[in-house]
Amino acid sequence: MLLWLVCIHPALTQQPSYQALILPEELTEDAHAVVRLNRMTVDIRSLREMKVSATRVVTVLDKSGNAYVDAFLRYNKAIKVNKMDAEVYNTMGENIGRYKAKDFKDVSAVSGGTLYSDARVKYLEYTPVQYPYTIAFNYEFTTANTGVVPSWYLLGNYGESIEKSQFTINFATPELQPEFLEFNMEGIALTKQQTAGSISYSASNIKALGHEELSPAFSELVPHIKTRMPNFHYEGFDATVADWNSLGMWITDRLLDGQGELPEATIRKARELVRDLSEPMARARAIYEFVQENTRYISVQVGIGGIKPISAQEVDHVKYGDCKGLSNYTMALLRAVGIPAYYCHVQAGREKVDFIEGFADLAQGNHVILAIPEGEELHWIDCTSATLPFGFLGDFTDDRTALLVNQEGGRLVRTPAYLNETNYQKTTAQLQLSADGGVIADVGITTKGIQYDSHAGIENKSQDDRIKHYRQYWPYINNLQLSSITLENNKDQVVFGENIKLQAANYAGSSGDLLLFAPNAFNRSNYVPDRYRNRKLPFRISRGFLDEDEVVISLPEGYRLESMKSEERLESEFGQYHARLEYEETKHQLIYKRKFFLKEGHYPKEQYEQYRTFRKSVAAADSGQIVLVKDTR
Repeated sequence: MLLWLVCIHPALTQQPSYQALILPEELTEDAHAVVRLNRMTVDIRSLREMKVSATRVVTVLDKSGNAYVDAFLRYNKAIKVNKMDAEVYNTMGENIGRYKAKDFKDVSAVSGGTLYSDARVKYLEYTPVQYPYTIAFNYEFTTANTGVVPSWYLLGNYGESIEKSQFTINFATPELQPEFLEFNMEGIALTKQQTAGSISYSASNIKALGHEELSPAFSELVPHIKTRMPNFHYEGFDATVADWNSLGMWITDRLLDGQGELPEATIRKARELVRDLSEPMARARAIYEFVQENTRYISVQVGIGGIKPISAQEVDHVKYGDCKGLSNYTMALLRAVGIPAYYCHVQAGREKVDFIEGFADLAQGNHVILAIPEGEELHWIDCTSATLPFGFLGDFTDDRTALLVNQEGGRLVRTPAYLNETNYQKTTAQLQLSADGGVIADVGITTKGIQYDSHAGIENKSQDDRIKHYRQYWPYINNLQLSSITLENNKDQVVFGENIKLQAANYAGSSGDLLLFAPNAFNRSNYVPDRYRNRKLPFRISRGFLDEDEVVISLPEGYRLESMKSEERLESEFGQYHARLEYEETKHQLIYKRKFFLKEGHYPKEQYEQYRTFRKSVAAADSGQIVLVKDTR
């Protein structure tokens, strides 16, 4: 651990507060960067005017800390940037660079479409010459949109500590006072001050949180304050929002109204497309696949491009859009053929993040998808995907709450969960082992659920990339040669099938008259979680899965079994593992059967070592070998 407590002669210092060498050791522990000051002031001057000013001073300790500088500002036509500057200090606190607004790069926040030309980002491009160094970044902007007031994260990232953090909201009238929710403040020396027109929070000396494998979502762990405006203005409309229902009604009436009109020619095309389809979901599927084939997705996060979709007519004309635009366009096409659909905000990403019950605000959610009702059931589609089957979301938006919006208002619903046995993989193989250790095999893999999601992308790869994929998928098979790859994507059933014919030299190792090889040739779990001497965070198994395998191994003539472990059973709170070997003497074959079930769940840090031991035992069992001996009798 680096120690930054060093005595410095006063004459050598230019900016004592920004010296890197006087940082207390507890702030550098587990840290790549130390935020010396993170100060934001929000002035809500009226329902239609908000000013945000901020200062962020970051001391970067090493190369990894460059990602924590955050000297950028996203803006669009609704945000006027009034001020932007930065200063850079070296290790001693000496100023080595000053940057004005004109020195910041100003680029589009999205490439490939003029519809989003107003979504832009200004950022400082700085290449350090030494570490540690410090950047002080200041900005100020005004906007007429008061619907999204910044929330406050006392810790913004793993590996980032905080020396001083200040957050102030000033409001001109009581009707403009935001509501607040505090999270994970245990152990934080938080100071809160409130007057008739102001609320202020401050905290200091918050240690960095080191990243640990399998940790829950960052927002579930770190101290932060959520804000929401009960009364606000957004994109030309005023609003009073008490709950999710009223927010959904406002989105329907103000943001979606008038955005779903389509050209008559497009309506005729949509109706012609479903003319011979009587079942509602068959019609919906045809529309969804039409959008997949005839539009492309451009990434503009909700937070960058606002929350109002561009019109369906614009998407129809240019054939592209972001999540909001494509969802709104698909919803309009579905409406044209008599199929209702609901516009849904969701927090997408690898981590499952829920909307907050009883705290309705525009800031929650970064993605839009659609839900199509059929009786009591909802069929979900992500209109940004060119490949996902109808009714299947995958791990980007599964198992989390979303805001469903319709004519009756809004309500929180849960997206489909792909858990445990739902995420299924079946591997079968016929394997011929030769006396020189080589193998010839015919392998079949069938996947469902999230395992479908992770395998189906192979279909879109080139032949060379497919070969590369399987060599990476079976890294323990040296000299792998693939003679054929056959894929079948059953999107109706959401099942993906793979058939691979292969051969490899020296799969079995030899030692004199012995051949040694692992019967689990095609689905080894080599994963072992990282070890921690002192685990600090709880952990999560997000989805779980079930794998079943059967490999028939034809043994070489002239060899017999020398040693073999016939069965391996592992039982734990986290799942079960069972592998069995049977020898059929008449066919001179081994039959290897394996079943590995991993269970979704949230677990305390005290159980992490037990989980690691379980996965380590599974990895060892999957790599277990059989010994054949040359029969000299």
